[in-house]
Amino acid sequence: MTQTALPSTLRSEVPGTESQDPQNDEVRSPAAAPKQAPKKLPWTRWLRKPGLVISGLFLILVVVAAFFPNVLASGDPYTGDSTQALQSPSAAHWFGTDHLGRDLYTRVVHGTSLSLRTALVAVVIALFSGGVFGIMAGFLGGWVDQAIMRVVDVLLAIPSLLLSLALISALGFGSTNVAIAVAIGSVATFARIARSQSLRVCQAVYVEAARSLGSRWYTTLRRHVLPNASGPILALAVLEFGMAILSVSALSFLGYGAPRPAPEWGSLVSEGRNYMAAAWWLTTIPGLVIAATVLAINRIAYALSGERRRF
Repeated sequence: MTQTALPSTLRSEVPGTESQDPQNDEVRSPAAAPKQAPKKLPWTRWLRKPGLVISGLFLILVVVAAFFPNVLASGDPYTGDSTQALQSPSAAHWFGTDHLGRDLYTRVVHGTSLSLRTALVAVVIALFSGGVFGIMAGFLGGWVDQAIMRVVDVLLAIPSLLLSLALISALGFGSTNVAIAVAIGSVATFARIARSQSLRVCQAVYVEAARSLGSRWYTTLRRHVLPNASGPILALAVLEFGMAILSVSALSFLGYGAPRPAPEWGSLVSEGRNYMAAAWWLTTIPGLVIAATVLAINRIAYALSGERRRF
């Protein structure tokens, strides 16, 4: 008996009647799995956040002002025209002028390097000293951990700004002494975070495996502990940079920073407080610049911290 040929649509439904024609395999094959969307780069996600973009652009201007102030303000921040004293903000003087006729915009731009340099030195000192003490305390443990953390507890019990004031009174005035005082006030925060990260990493399986294989302690510390504990510490350093700007500006406001007429941001606010009734811009605009810089740094720091947690 001859077998009746079935239509192709029925042959696909009846068992054992599948066609052996390789040309039709693609038609009857199951649907291909959908391709996974390519992973978006971090900066593409950041571009969809207007606040983050504005913070980044503002920080770019701050960095340019710190390293290349003449690009944004080519005038002399120390000389002025007495006939132009206490001029309100205008097209000729964007931020107005002070009581000596000096352009406030020029002084703010040229004072950026002074304020940011002092804050950066303070953060670097606190990062290295606090990070070393904290990581060694968590890695070594025992009496070393107890001794270091008792000192850290004492430092944490004192407000950082109050501690900086006490230290600057003993060290003397000047930007270098301000940086050292602010750094000592921030060491305890870095030490505490570094110790917690060191303890977390030391309990990991790969660290225990390295120790069981006879790895030397400094090799384990360099290859495993430091790389895996540095992420949160660096994120804290960015946050502390904003706080260091506030502390440096506060000490400069009180007269402990660079001697006048250096245009530090805190000094500019201090100089203008005697003219608030007649020239509000002398204190308001430098204060807004300080606040905007700190907020922008904090926004970038939170974005970096969140991106680190994603991976």
